[in-house]
Order: sequence, then C-alpha cells, then structure tokens
Amino acid sequence: MRFRKKPIVIEAFQMTVDRRWDNVDWPDWLHEAWNKDSNEAGSLFIRPMDETRESLAISTMEGPLAVTFGDWIIRGVKGEIYPCKPDIFEATYERVDEP
Repeated sequence: MRFRKKPIVIEAFQMTVDRRWDNVDWPDWLHEAWNKDSNEAGSLFIRPMDETRESLAISTMEGPLAVTFGDWIIRGVKGEIYPCKPDIFEATYERVDEP
C-alpha cells in the first residue's frame, strides 16, 4: 500500500548562529521551550558538557535530539517540537500565506 502525508500547516523556525545568540526573532513557542526544564519533553536546552554554550538540543519522547545551525525547529500539530535538517524540510514543506 502507498500513502500520502495529509496536508497540514506547521510552524517552523530556522536556527542560525545569529539567531542562537539573539533570540529576538524566536517565536513564543520556542521561548516557552527554552524556559522548560531540560528533562521535560518539548524543552530546548544547551547540550551538557558544551563549554561554548552553542550546541542546542530538544528533549523529545524518544530522547534528546541535537539541533545544528541551519536546522529547522518544527512545532507539530500537537505542539511537539523537533529538529529537521534543511534538505528534508525543503523536500517536505512549502511556505503558505498567512491567514
């Protein structure tokens, strides 16, 4: 059998070096994730043992996932967040007009 992904609208934010250090452009949902405890699913945090404080990760139900610069952080239909590599993002999503 074959299946097609249902057309859904998600929110996404591309993490760059500049945006890592200047969070003025971060959406509210990403600020909320940053302020969660790193052990809580849906939190965005600095990876342990990173003295530069540059390496980020997202705590998911499957465990922590690394966020590298250029990755998109997606907020799914149930409010969950997870990283997505730029090439996968480009192949999977297209921009929609704001309502």
